[in-house]
Amino acid sequence: MLYIRLPEQIDKRLSYLANQTGRTKAYYVSEALIEHLDELEDMYSALNRLEKPAKHWSLEELENNSDVDG
Repeated sequence: MLYIRLPEQIDKRLSYLANQTGRTKAYYVSEALIEHLDELEDMYSALNRLEKPAKHWSLEELENNSDVDG
């Protein structure tokens, strides 16, 4: 179970959509999460990598089969 507080304007829009289509607000929130969760995970993963960079290898190191495991 998830409880979420939405800004009033978003809640009104969501309620209107639900009323117009006969679906629940929970249905549309779930659909939005499913649609955008991958994108959000990718964005935060990229930000984390920028903040905490890992080792980088040059093309030459990779081509020479250097120890790329660390």
